[in-house]
Amino acid sequence: MGEETRPNGTNPRTSAPPTIGSSVIPIVNKLQDILAPVGSELSNISLPHVAVVGSQSSGKSSVLEALVGRDFLPRGRDICTRRPLILMLENFQPKPGDHNGEWGEFRHLPGQRFYDFSKIRQEIQTETEREAGYNKGVSDKQIGLKIFSPNVLNMTLVDLPGITKVPVGDQPSDIEARIRKMIMAHISQENCIILAVSPANSDLATSDALQMAREADPTGSRTIGVITKLDIMDRGTDARNFLLGKVVPLRLGYVGVVNRSQEDINKNRSIAEALAYEERFFRDHPVYCGLSDHCGIPQLASLLNQILEQHIRMVLPGLKADLNSHMGGIVKELRTYGDAMESKGEQGVILSNILTKYCEAFSAMVDGKSNKMSTKELSGGARIHYIFQSIFVKSLEEVDPCEDLNDDDIRTAVQNATGLGNTLFVPEVPFEVLVRRQIARLLDPSLQCLRFVYDELMKMSRACGAVELQRFPFLRRRMDEVMGKFLRDGVKPAERMIANLIEMEMDYINSSNPKFIGGSKAIELAKQQLKLSQDLDVEKVPTSERIQSSRKLVVNGVVYGISHSWQGEHLPSNIYTCNAGGNTASRTWGISSMFGSRAKSGEVQGSQSVGETVPFVEQIPSTIQLREPPSMLRPLEMTERDAEIIIATKLLLGSYYDIVRKNIQDLVPKSIMHFLVNHTKRDLHIVFIQKLYKENLFDELLQEHDEVVVKRKQNREMYNVLQQAIQTLEEVELVVSSHSSNLRPGTDATTGLSRIPDFSSHLRSTNYGENRSSDASSFTNSRASRLFHSEGAAVLPVNSNGL
Repeated sequence: MGEETRPNGTNPRTSAPPTIGSSVIPIVNKLQDILAPVGSELSNISLPHVAVVGSQSSGKSSVLEALVGRDFLPRGRDICTRRPLILMLENFQPKPGDHNGEWGEFRHLPGQRFYDFSKIRQEIQTETEREAGYNKGVSDKQIGLKIFSPNVLNMTLVDLPGITKVPVGDQPSDIEARIRKMIMAHISQENCIILAVSPANSDLATSDALQMAREADPTGSRTIGVITKLDIMDRGTDARNFLLGKVVPLRLGYVGVVNRSQEDINKNRSIAEALAYEERFFRDHPVYCGLSDHCGIPQLASLLNQILEQHIRMVLPGLKADLNSHMGGIVKELRTYGDAMESKGEQGVILSNILTKYCEAFSAMVDGKSNKMSTKELSGGARIHYIFQSIFVKSLEEVDPCEDLNDDDIRTAVQNATGLGNTLFVPEVPFEVLVRRQIARLLDPSLQCLRFVYDELMKMSRACGAVELQRFPFLRRRMDEVMGKFLRDGVKPAERMIANLIEMEMDYINSSNPKFIGGSKAIELAKQQLKLSQDLDVEKVPTSERIQSSRKLVVNGVVYGISHSWQGEHLPSNIYTCNAGGNTASRTWGISSMFGSRAKSGEVQGSQSVGETVPFVEQIPSTIQLREPPSMLRPLEMTERDAEIIIATKLLLGSYYDIVRKNIQDLVPKSIMHFLVNHTKRDLHIVFIQKLYKENLFDELLQEHDEVVVKRKQNREMYNVLQQAIQTLEEVELVVSSHSSNLRPGTDATTGLSRIPDFSSHLRSTNYGENRSSDASSFTNSRASRLFHSEGAAVLPVNSNGL
């Protein structure tokens, strides 16, 4: 049979440019093979494909075999598809004289070709039993099969296990739920075209396949309905309303097909004969002959091919973005693992880089130049500055130098310093003793400040490790040890310096400091404060009480003022009377007692006048007994002079303490920065080199965990896979861009593909009776037999016009 020519004499194989699908779908199939080894790690990346869904014995296998044109799937009365089968069809034109133009290749057997399709069926059964067992068990592990043939259109199909209701064999009791979950995992992906297969001899309105498709695709925008076994429907019934989408509307429409019966399979009736029978059935049927766009395996193949082409074009940008995103994550993770080291030189370079980067990161963190700067909290050098200014300086400013000194302590110290004499001026010795005691209190907070800074440096050392350091736990541990010892060594001179600063301030009290208030100024201010406080006290006392108080002061002043100057004169006896107890046991002493006469104890002469004298009676004077002084003596009542001295001493203490405090606030942070922080920045790298950069330590320090080695290998493989996948997608983009410049009439300007007619709207606008004869003639001119069976013929998509 010669090649068909059009009326103008052109060859249909060469006159029309190929569609995108002739190049794009094989590339996507290649992408399937590339991503298959790492599919579990890229589960969120879904490649465009067609998933075949249906219940058991719905005719799924017959549809797939009809699309391929060969028998290759397992058959049986029970469940046959027990693992998802990824079926990639690629149109392949054999060379002239090549009689092996069709073959299959399994993903798990790379490089091995199966020219005998019965062996393909046997391998599918063997691989299924290996994973799912021998007695009807199911598994979600995929089987990858690629078929090269000149009689197929490019597409990717996924044959899923049939929906079952009752467990058989060793199937679990929840087999239906497991299968439904497996199916939903595929058809819920946005890049999946759903091929919902329903037998015509059942209630199509309650089809399991259509119900699950509606759950995964509520809008019906990516679902194609396939109605099988149209030839065995009850007489007088047809599936016209379903094919037209009037019962369960689907945007991509329906296609009806005729399957081989079990008798045909048992008699080894070929698929070519079955397709010929299908063509005659639709051509001669009074209803289906008017629905040529909805009937036949050739129409289904063309429809799937074009829809898959358009879908690939639509999802291409998002798919590439997902792959690039994964690539970025893999590259970032690979950097943490680094390259494998094979020589001492490479080990030395890596170790030197790690130590250098570590020290640079530490210095950058201290100086506030780190790339990992936080926006939520203070970090690095900012924390050290906070410790200096907001903790150390403010804490010292809040200290009252006299808070642990009461007035009695100060007065006691002052009187102890005067010895046998009275206090005329503020003595220097008690001031120096007291001020040294307050200066000594500054040592503890200064050392605490040093400890705080040390802790912050340790935190920074743990946070600033180079990325490569994560690979080497032994090196990390050794660096932490060296860093810790280095910082501890830096703390010691800082401690000595701080202690020396405090001792210097205590050793020499510089009362000549121009900022020191001085003794004269302190006394003057003390008198002013005392006078001001007395005036305030007087104002608070009522007038009557102030008069009585003044009289009492006058009397007391007279008593104590004349007791020595007026001796021997006759004075009122009550002036010299001292009531010791206020009761009957009190003693009354008169002037006559100074001459040896004394009234008896407890006797009170009520009738005796004040002016009377006791007659002189010579007697032996009684012995005066003194009380033993207590072990601890405290000063007597405070005088106004004592109050002035106390106030002046406090003023002097506060003035000099402020001078010392400001010195300490300035010098302690400087000491810490010099001996600890800046010393670490300057010399840390040198210490690391001296302690760690030794060739005999390279193997120990750069020893990796086995887990890191495994992950580096896995990520390297993933990187290669993603790199190939992205290159493959770039090929797709190149094909699409080159094809868009060769658009011909009848193609979609957006996708560059042949327009797929809107089945429902097209048929609603066409009168069924008027087009019946023309539709019947289109079946006569159909290329179904040539599409699948004529040797060497080109595979051409069948469009709505039958061309």
